[in-house]
Amino acid sequence: MAAHDDRASLMVELLGRPALAHAAQDLLRPVLASLLVGRFLNQGVLTDTLALPETDFQNLWAEHFPGEWLSLHSGTGQAPLELQDLRNLLLQYRAAESAAEVWLAQIVAFACCGRDHLWQDLGLANRSELSVLMTVAFPALAALNVGDMKWKKFLYRHYCSTESIYVCPAPSCGECADHAKCFAPEQ
Repeated sequence: MAAHDDRASLMVELLGRPALAHAAQDLLRPVLASLLVGRFLNQGVLTDTLALPETDFQNLWAEHFPGEWLSLHSGTGQAPLELQDLRNLLLQYRAAESAAEVWLAQIVAFACCGRDHLWQDLGLANRSELSVLMTVAFPALAALNVGDMKWKKFLYRHYCSTESIYVCPAPSCGECADHAKCFAPEQ
Protein backbone atom coordinates (compact mmCIF):
# COMPACT_ATOMS: atom_id res chain seq x y z
CA MET A 1 0.00 0.00 0.00
CA ALA A 2 1.30 3.46 -0.83
CA ALA A 3 2.33 5.62 2.07
CA HIS A 4 -0.51 7.95 3.06
CA ASP A 5 -0.85 10.43 5.83
CA ASP A 6 -4.47 11.25 5.13
CA ARG A 7 -6.98 9.41 7.33
CA ALA A 8 -9.86 9.89 4.90
CA SER A 9 -8.05 8.42 1.89
CA LEU A 10 -6.78 5.49 3.94
CA MET A 11 -10.31 4.79 5.17
CA VAL A 12 -11.64 4.84 1.60
CA GLU A 13 -8.86 2.51 0.49
CA LEU A 14 -9.43 -0.02 3.29
CA LEU A 15 -13.23 0.03 3.08
CA GLY A 16 -13.03 -0.34 -0.70
CA ARG A 17 -11.39 -3.74 -0.36
CA PRO A 18 -13.59 -6.79 -0.99
CA ALA A 19 -14.11 -8.29 2.47
CA LEU A 20 -15.42 -11.78 3.14
CA ALA A 21 -19.23 -11.88 2.99
CA HIS A 22 -19.86 -11.79 6.75
CA ALA A 23 -17.23 -9.08 7.26
CA ALA A 24 -18.55 -6.90 4.44
CA GLN A 25 -21.90 -6.69 6.25
CA ASP A 26 -20.33 -6.09 9.68
CA LEU A 27 -21.41 -2.71 11.06
CA LEU A 28 -18.11 -2.62 12.96
CA ARG A 29 -15.97 -2.75 9.81
CA PRO A 30 -15.57 1.06 9.56
CA VAL A 31 -14.50 1.19 13.22
CA LEU A 32 -11.95 -1.56 12.63
CA ALA A 33 -10.63 0.37 9.62
CA SER A 34 -10.33 3.51 11.72
CA LEU A 35 -8.39 1.61 14.41
CA LEU A 36 -5.94 0.37 11.77
CA VAL A 37 -5.58 3.80 10.19
CA GLY A 38 -5.01 5.37 13.60
CA ARG A 39 -2.24 2.88 14.33
CA PHE A 40 -0.72 3.51 10.88
CA LEU A 41 -0.72 7.24 11.66
CA ASN A 42 0.88 6.49 15.05
CA GLN A 43 -2.15 7.67 17.01
CA GLY A 44 -3.20 6.10 20.30
CA VAL A 45 -1.52 3.59 22.58
CA LEU A 46 -2.31 0.26 20.91
CA THR A 47 0.37 -2.19 19.83
CA ASP A 48 1.11 -2.96 16.17
CA THR A 49 -1.41 -5.82 16.40
CA LEU A 50 -4.04 -3.57 18.03
CA ALA A 51 -3.30 -5.44 21.30
CA LEU A 52 -4.64 -8.65 19.76
CA PRO A 53 -2.92 -12.03 19.65
CA GLU A 54 -1.16 -12.41 16.29
CA THR A 55 -3.65 -15.01 15.00
CA ASP A 56 -6.65 -12.78 15.76
CA PHE A 57 -4.92 -9.83 14.12
CA GLN A 58 -4.22 -11.88 10.98
CA ASN A 59 -7.86 -13.00 10.91
CA LEU A 60 -9.03 -9.40 11.22
CA TRP A 61 -6.97 -8.42 8.15
CA ALA A 62 -7.88 -11.52 6.13
CA GLU A 63 -11.63 -11.26 6.79
CA HIS A 64 -12.19 -7.51 6.75
CA PHE A 65 -9.39 -6.01 4.64
CA PRO A 66 -7.77 -8.64 2.39
CA GLY A 67 -4.70 -7.51 0.55
CA GLU A 68 -1.55 -5.68 1.49
CA TRP A 69 -1.29 -4.73 5.14
CA LEU A 70 -0.61 -1.25 6.39
CA SER A 71 2.72 -0.96 8.18
CA LEU A 72 1.54 -0.22 11.70
CA HIS A 73 3.49 1.51 14.44
CA SER A 74 3.51 0.07 17.93
CA GLY A 75 2.13 2.42 20.56
CA THR A 76 3.51 3.02 24.00
CA GLY A 77 0.69 1.41 25.95
CA GLN A 78 1.20 -1.28 28.54
CA ALA A 79 -1.66 -3.62 29.36
CA PRO A 80 -3.50 -2.39 32.45
CA LEU A 81 -3.52 -4.73 35.45
CA GLU A 82 -7.29 -4.98 35.14
CA LEU A 83 -7.16 -5.87 31.41
CA GLN A 84 -8.90 -9.24 31.78
CA ASP A 85 -11.54 -7.82 34.12
CA LEU A 86 -12.36 -4.99 31.71
CA ARG A 87 -12.36 -7.40 28.77
CA ASN A 88 -14.71 -9.74 30.62
CA LEU A 89 -16.99 -6.84 31.53
CA LEU A 90 -17.25 -5.84 27.87
CA LEU A 91 -17.82 -9.44 26.78
CA GLN A 92 -20.72 -9.76 29.23
CA TYR A 93 -22.51 -7.06 27.26
CA ARG A 94 -21.54 -7.99 23.70
CA ALA A 95 -24.25 -8.02 21.07
CA ALA A 96 -23.19 -11.48 19.81
CA GLU A 97 -23.63 -10.31 16.22
CA SER A 98 -19.99 -10.32 15.13
CA ALA A 99 -16.72 -12.04 15.96
CA ALA A 100 -15.21 -8.55 15.90
CA GLU A 101 -16.89 -7.87 19.26
CA VAL A 102 -14.45 -10.25 20.95
CA TRP A 103 -11.52 -8.49 19.30
CA LEU A 104 -12.93 -5.10 20.26
CA ALA A 105 -13.35 -6.12 23.90
CA GLN A 106 -9.61 -6.83 24.00
CA ILE A 107 -8.71 -3.67 22.09
CA VAL A 108 -10.88 -1.36 24.21
CA ALA A 109 -9.71 -2.93 27.48
CA PHE A 110 -6.07 -2.47 26.46
CA ALA A 111 -6.62 1.14 25.40
CA CYS A 112 -7.88 1.94 28.88
CA CYS A 113 -4.19 2.07 29.88
CA GLY A 114 -3.75 5.38 28.08
CA ARG A 115 -3.94 8.80 29.68
CA ASP A 116 -6.10 10.53 27.07
CA HIS A 117 -9.76 10.12 26.21
CA LEU A 118 -10.54 6.54 25.23
CA TRP A 119 -11.23 7.42 21.59
CA GLN A 120 -7.81 9.08 21.41
CA ASP A 121 -6.06 6.15 23.11
CA LEU A 122 -7.72 3.86 20.55
CA GLY A 123 -6.46 6.05 17.69
CA LEU A 124 -9.97 6.77 16.43
CA ALA A 125 -10.81 9.96 14.55
CA ASN A 126 -13.35 11.21 17.09
CA ARG A 127 -15.60 10.28 19.99
CA SER A 128 -18.54 9.48 17.71
CA GLU A 129 -16.58 6.52 16.27
CA LEU A 130 -16.15 5.21 19.81
CA SER A 131 -19.85 5.70 20.47
CA VAL A 132 -20.66 3.66 17.35
CA LEU A 133 -18.24 0.95 18.52
CA MET A 134 -19.85 0.81 21.97
CA THR A 135 -23.44 1.00 20.70
CA VAL A 136 -23.01 -1.69 18.03
CA ALA A 137 -20.63 -4.08 19.83
CA PHE A 138 -21.83 -3.64 23.42
CA PRO A 139 -25.36 -2.17 23.15
CA ALA A 140 -26.63 -3.12 26.61
CA LEU A 141 -23.57 -1.58 28.24
CA ALA A 142 -23.80 1.54 26.07
CA ALA A 143 -27.45 1.92 27.08
CA LEU A 144 -26.35 2.17 30.72
CA ASN A 145 -24.35 5.31 29.90
CA VAL A 146 -27.49 7.45 30.06
CA GLY A 147 -25.67 10.65 31.02
CA ASP A 148 -23.16 10.37 28.17
CA MET A 149 -20.29 10.04 30.65
CA LYS A 150 -16.86 9.89 29.08
CA TRP A 151 -16.41 6.27 28.02
CA LYS A 152 -13.27 5.43 29.97
CA LYS A 153 -14.67 6.94 33.16
CA PHE A 154 -17.94 5.11 32.54
CA LEU A 155 -16.21 1.74 32.02
CA TYR A 156 -14.16 2.10 35.19
CA ARG A 157 -17.12 3.36 37.22
CA HIS A 158 -19.20 0.42 36.02
CA TYR A 159 -16.35 -2.03 36.63
CA CYS A 160 -15.76 -0.68 40.13
CA SER A 161 -19.45 -0.76 41.02
CA THR A 162 -19.73 -4.41 39.94
CA GLU A 163 -16.76 -5.17 42.20
CA SER A 164 -18.29 -3.11 45.06
CA ILE A 165 -15.45 -0.61 44.85
CA TYR A 166 -16.71 2.92 45.31
CA VAL A 167 -14.16 5.62 44.63
CA CYS A 168 -16.52 8.50 43.95
CA PRO A 169 -17.22 10.53 47.10
CA ALA A 170 -20.72 11.65 46.10
CA PRO A 171 -23.75 9.35 46.30
CA SER A 172 -24.67 10.22 42.70
CA CYS A 173 -23.00 11.88 39.74
CA GLY A 174 -25.37 14.83 39.84
CA GLU A 175 -24.18 15.71 43.35
CA CYS A 176 -20.48 15.25 42.64
CA ALA A 177 -18.08 18.21 42.60
CA ASP A 178 -16.25 16.57 39.67
CA HIS A 179 -19.39 16.23 37.52
CA ALA A 180 -17.97 18.47 34.77
CA LYS A 181 -14.79 16.38 34.54
CA CYS A 182 -16.75 13.22 33.80
CA PHE A 183 -19.47 14.66 31.59
CA ALA A 184 -17.78 17.59 29.81
CA PRO A 185 -17.43 17.38 26.02
CA GLU A 186 -14.31 15.55 24.87
CA GLN A 187 -12.11 17.74 22.72
